[in-house]
Amino acid sequence: MPRRRPRAPWTLQRRLVLTVVALLALVSVTIGVVSVVILRASLIDRLDVQLASAVERSGVVLGGGDNDGDRFGDTPESPYFGMPAADSILGGPAQPPGLLALVYDGTTITTGYTDDQSGAIEELSGDQVQLLADQVNQSAPVTVDLGGELGEYRLQAHTSRTGILYLVGLPLSGVAATAAQLALIITFVSLAGLIVVAIIAAWVVRLALRPLQRVTATATRVAQLPLDRGEVALDDRVPAGDTDPRTEVGRVGAALNRMLDHVDLALEARQTSERKVRQFVADASHELRTPLASIRGYSELTRRSGQHLPPDTIHALGRIESESVRMTGLVEDLLLLARLDEGRELEQQPVDLTVLLVDAVNDAHAAGRDHVWNLELPDEPIEAIGDEPRLRQVVANLLANARVHTDAGSEVIVALQAVGDRAVITVTDNGPGIPESLTDTLFERFARGDTSRFRGTGSTGLGLAIVAAVVAAHHGAVTVDSQPGRTQFRVELPLAGAAEAH
Repeated sequence: MPRRRPRAPWTLQRRLVLTVVALLALVSVTIGVVSVVILRASLIDRLDVQLASAVERSGVVLGGGDNDGDRFGDTPESPYFGMPAADSILGGPAQPPGLLALVYDGTTITTGYTDDQSGAIEELSGDQVQLLADQVNQSAPVTVDLGGELGEYRLQAHTSRTGILYLVGLPLSGVAATAAQLALIITFVSLAGLIVVAIIAAWVVRLALRPLQRVTATATRVAQLPLDRGEVALDDRVPAGDTDPRTEVGRVGAALNRMLDHVDLALEARQTSERKVRQFVADASHELRTPLASIRGYSELTRRSGQHLPPDTIHALGRIESESVRMTGLVEDLLLLARLDEGRELEQQPVDLTVLLVDAVNDAHAAGRDHVWNLELPDEPIEAIGDEPRLRQVVANLLANARVHTDAGSEVIVALQAVGDRAVITVTDNGPGIPESLTDTLFERFARGDTSRFRGTGSTGLGLAIVAAVVAAHHGAVTVDSQPGRTQFRVELPLAGAAEAH
């Protein structure tokens, strides 16, 4: 099952804008709900007043004749004579539309309601009559849902002076419609307000975060500087306007500037120390060349003088001569690294890498006949612009590294190809591989190991450091990929056209 990619974190600007919008939405919803509830309660109170008036008028219709105790409908002169009691209430004077009535005179129940549209008196269903009958003992207004087209009604029961029990109700449809209309208006107004506030909040937050963005930009520019090597001019600072300690961003900007000042001082101290060390190494290497050449010359001259010398003396002179040769190579390597550290420009001449690899592999074959050397070259020559002697030294060091750190009979494959605007040289062997703990420091100076790949080789630890320094001076790159049974060094150099453009 594929792993889900982690969701990208929200930016501070997005969180602030959404927080403002969410708070405003919460306030709008609260205000809307409270407003609708208060309006509905107010409208119901007004409806209860109308209901009380309807109850009073209904009582007059049922028990308000000239002779106390007679109903208007009991005499032929009454306009309600012969009408059902419920119809008398619904047809009474000044009764509101939609009025509902239920009358119980002790023997029969009559019900009905006035249609809002036509004004005609309609009958209630049996279930609706039962719902009304359950509320005949309610002297205070109550709300009952009659279902169907009638919906909710506000009902109140009363007993006339003649002892007739009656129930009068008014529809809540008007209250519901008014409340729904208010809720709809509040919803649309709130949505429009949220959109406007979101736009304004995004603009205000973006404006407020500009100082923080400038601080971030300064930190980003500093982070892109190569602080680990060479002389670095750490002149970038947060603008003075963004370092006001009275603001949060100002305190961050001021702290960053102080940190950059400390880093700048530390870099200057490091550069001064490195400069002194490089100068010392260069001077010492230069001065050691002459005495080492003298030691080597005198030891060779004495050994070849033809005089009879004891075997121990001859062996000692041979050791002196071989060690002077090794020391001379070490001094030359140190001097080369010191010059590269100083940034001295290398020669820029066309170099045929094909011919260079052929010569290097022939030399390696002569020095290591117990190894198998294979060369893979393209059909067309590949040229780079650079310093030919230094590039020869790069390839020679890689081949010597493969020869020294692999067993007899190991195969070493040297290949050349063009990849894009780069010439790629690979040196691959089937030796024991490089321990993982050494891969990170492999190209550092005097990097050596204790494993079988490095033990007893007499290496100075400068060969791969020279490779990395020379390749970097040619604007190239060197990498290594190693595992037991396969180690490959990969050198990338700009092709002749790409190097000239660079």
